[in-house]
Amino acid sequence: MGMTMTQKMLAKACGKSIVKAGEIHDVNIDLIMITDVMFPFVPDALSKMGCIKPAAPEKVLVVIDHYAPAPNIASANQNKYSREYVKQYGFKRLENVGICHTILPDMGYAAPGDIIIGADSHTVTYGAIGAFSTGLGTTDIAAAIDKGRLWMKIPSAVRIVLNGKPNASIQGKDIILYILGKLSAEGAVYKSIEVTGEGLKYLSIDDRFTIANMSVEAGAKNCVIEQDEVTRDYLKAVLKRDFNGITADEDAEYDTVLTVDLTMLTPQVAKPSSPDNVVPVDEVAGTQIDQVYIGSCTNGRISDLRKAAAILEGKKIHEAVRVFITPGSQAVYQQALEEGLIKTFIESGAFVNGPSCGACFGGHFGIIGDDEVCLSTTNRNFIGRMGSKKGMVYLASPITAAASALTGRITAIQEVIA
Repeated sequence: MGMTMTQKMLAKACGKSIVKAGEIHDVNIDLIMITDVMFPFVPDALSKMGCIKPAAPEKVLVVIDHYAPAPNIASANQNKYSREYVKQYGFKRLENVGICHTILPDMGYAAPGDIIIGADSHTVTYGAIGAFSTGLGTTDIAAAIDKGRLWMKIPSAVRIVLNGKPNASIQGKDIILYILGKLSAEGAVYKSIEVTGEGLKYLSIDDRFTIANMSVEAGAKNCVIEQDEVTRDYLKAVLKRDFNGITADEDAEYDTVLTVDLTMLTPQVAKPSSPDNVVPVDEVAGTQIDQVYIGSCTNGRISDLRKAAAILEGKKIHEAVRVFITPGSQAVYQQALEEGLIKTFIESGAFVNGPSCGACFGGHFGIIGDDEVCLSTTNRNFIGRMGSKKGMVYLASPITAAASALTGRITAIQEVIA
């Protein structure tokens, strides 16, 4: 029996020639990422483990991106505490750079075959370039910091086959929402989602990051997207080290195979209050909205901003709607400035934030109030996710979000470009 891409990566990381689903092995870790939300719990966990000196502090990266900048005194003190302990342990800190899942691959911290764990569920994002990456809790993170390795159960896999060329109104967000609607929120629990197919060649690296990022909404342990020329071109630009691609064996076994015909796909929307509550945009068209949010680690990359700006250019946002734009990183922000996208957003009536996780997790920079409706390009629409528990969040692509910003209601792109 052959191995999946994930099984091959984990086999190499634990020094085995072959591993099978369900087995438990000690795996060597290449990178440990911790956000400002979770890091304050780490020093106490390390102390309880008796850890005096981390195994490899140079492999630990702390990113201050949720409370960035700090919205209140409590979070300011929390970030201060984190900075002090980061320095004490000799970890690397990234602050005022951007959102962790945008900046890590863009800054060359991830490569195909790397084993990356993070104290954030959307660490699965780096599978877009062929890494094994997964989110874990504080105790597991601390154990990996202490020892440099961690036990893992080898996951079985779900295979997604993408065929055909999508039309211009389709983004990676529409594809992953469609997949979530088919799989359900429990359709890939502790499994690897492995994405292949000739349709991949039509997807940008930004689309792939979106797909990998939201795979965890099906319960996936990780996601890995088969590498091709698009992947290699991206990695050549950001990596300062050699890398090798990984492919699954032809006789690899999968629990489920889902084939998606991209030529037939239409824009998708996830209704409240789950990312798998998915319907075509036409089924919710006309729903009144109070806010549009474009950005986050899921859809705050430069191609997302370009597509939103192209729709908003020369037009005004509906008077009943407030729009927040959040680039995923300072680098994306700067590129958007140079291309004139920020000017377009401001002239349309949108408010542009610096890169932050703020509104996405309901912290600051654009939370919603009671009975308000937000159309968002973020990754989750759980009750209370973006503010009030009485508010409602719909998820959609930047294209659909920008079109809806112009009309004040959920709107298909065809309506505003006709």
